[in-house]
Amino acid sequence: MPSTLFDKIWSTHVVTDRGNESLLYVDRVLLQENSFHAFDKIRREGRTIRNPKQAFGFSDHYVPTRNRELGVEGIQDPEIRNMVQLITSDTATYGIELFGLGHDYQGILHVVGPEFGITQPGLVIAGADSHTSTHGALGAYAFGIGSSEVAHVLATQTLWRSKPKTLRVTISGQRKAGVSSKDLILFLIKTIGSGGAVGYAIEYYGDTIDELSVEARMTVCNMSIEAGARAGLVAPDKKAFDYMQGRPIAPNGPLWDQALSYWRTLKTEPGSVFDREVRIEAKEIVPQVTWGTNPEMVTDVTGCIPDPDMEQDPERKGRMMRALEYMGLNANQLIQSIQLDRVFIGSCTNSRIEDLRVAAQVMKGQTCRIPTMIVPGSEQVKRTAESEGLDEIFRLAGAEWLAPGCSMCVGINGDMLESGERAASTSNRNFEGRQGQGGRTHLVSPAMAAAASITGRFENISSYEEARSWSL
Repeated sequence: MPSTLFDKIWSTHVVTDRGNESLLYVDRVLLQENSFHAFDKIRREGRTIRNPKQAFGFSDHYVPTRNRELGVEGIQDPEIRNMVQLITSDTATYGIELFGLGHDYQGILHVVGPEFGITQPGLVIAGADSHTSTHGALGAYAFGIGSSEVAHVLATQTLWRSKPKTLRVTISGQRKAGVSSKDLILFLIKTIGSGGAVGYAIEYYGDTIDELSVEARMTVCNMSIEAGARAGLVAPDKKAFDYMQGRPIAPNGPLWDQALSYWRTLKTEPGSVFDREVRIEAKEIVPQVTWGTNPEMVTDVTGCIPDPDMEQDPERKGRMMRALEYMGLNANQLIQSIQLDRVFIGSCTNSRIEDLRVAAQVMKGQTCRIPTMIVPGSEQVKRTAESEGLDEIFRLAGAEWLAPGCSMCVGINGDMLESGERAASTSNRNFEGRQGQGGRTHLVSPAMAAAASITGRFENISSYEEARSWSL
């Protein structure tokens, strides 16, 4: 029988089966500050780490983005400082490499993993963060797990999982000017709903996906979780192989040739059957803006906020009304009439060098009307941006250029919205209080966020003549 990409990865990692579950070999486990629960479990049960070289730690969720030169001791909040110290001591105790403060590759785990070569096609990657699906952009099966599961992987290098169903999302055709990978995934979530892919692993397919850069594919796979999926994958191709080559721990020499030979087999074979298929025409998509309190509450920048009175489902109507009340918005209000207070460009969704380049293209020679934070995803991204002069463009526009970390995406490290503040954000979640208690978040692409920083409201960037030259 012809096999899908997902089936190929799954079948090569099954150790044994029991009922409807399989014991999977896990190639990599990714840790962050909240993984102290897993280390505590390891200690309480008197276990050891089976393969410390296949575990990688990251200081990202809690690290501050300001005064970084002061190191851990410069963190004023004792709770935040303790979290950073815990991941430092736990990884040192067990011989696990930590991409912490002072490391040349410090940054967000879903940015550093691919750029360091930890992420490779065909691997099973488990991470202590729901957006581990990001790594599927390189043809890996990557998923988030909880603390007890992290402890299980650390101790055994395996994990019991039920096999997901498969969903192929085919996106075809030429995108409009100004339409990015962020808009593609937001449009998909709007189309199928935030629970539309529950129980599925999504494979993204079609000439629109082929045309995307590897980093743009990461954005799509990252937010597969917001559609309810267990994972998102893109079959590795020449773009992926070129991206991988030369990474610090990627295969090299004869091992590169062997790896490449295997990676080229990692694609869905003609005639393979998926449990479900969804097709989208790229030409239908314009820049997207979320208006509510989950990512499926999204609409076109040229549109208006939906009217709950037009919704037939009472439960959905209630959710819409609660969202409008929290967001301080009105039914039928034009998206482009919404006045913003802040802009945040960063997060594991949109903090890579390509995201910063397009933000700089939009902001060059302009002046920010509202406070704008730009947070690179890693030290490597930061250095590359500075070598290209992007930081100077941002500073001249009046934006803050900060140090790498999750920053305002999670609002637990000192960067957050005040109650009632409204932000255009390139992050992945617009839940109530996600970016600060009472904060109001609108999810958009980096280009949309950059344009909003200049005018203080949402702009239809597809109408910009220069949008045709942006690399999105």
